[in-house]
Amino acid sequence: MIIATLPPDRRHRLAPLLEAYAAEMRHTLAGSRPASGQAAAALLAADPRAEVLAASEGADIIAFAIVFDLPEAVFARRCGALDDLFVRADRRGQGIARAMIAALVALGRERGWSHLRWIVPEADRGAIALYERIAERADWRSYVIRLDPEASL
Repeated sequence: MIIATLPPDRRHRLAPLLEAYAAEMRHTLAGSRPASGQAAAALLAADPRAEVLAASEGADIIAFAIVFDLPEAVFARRCGALDDLFVRADRRGQGIARAMIAALVALGRERGWSHLRWIVPEADRGAIALYERIAERADWRSYVIRLDPEASL
């Protein structure tokens, strides 16, 4: 398995995984209406701020992580904000998500981030079980103002 940055001109290859991710989120986030995998891949290809790591075996992408390098005012440094992490269902339980997080931690150390942070839906029990083993629970709460009822999380 190779974990590497997926450049914008190759992000269209994520469409099938993004479609599977959206299908799972429909169940995890009841009432949401996720976009198609192709629309999500096009958005990622067009956004220069999004960074995508992909885990690949041969020509197959088996996992992805979307991260943003952000300013962090409290420490006057930068931090990483992991927005999405997904491992193909048939490849779960093999340490791939853990390897993706490790790759992000290595990236953050290289860039001098103060920390790597992420949020996870309360209903995503599998992800929470992993995160409880490899990370500390943050001291802050997450809030949202829903602007589009069809894009609720």
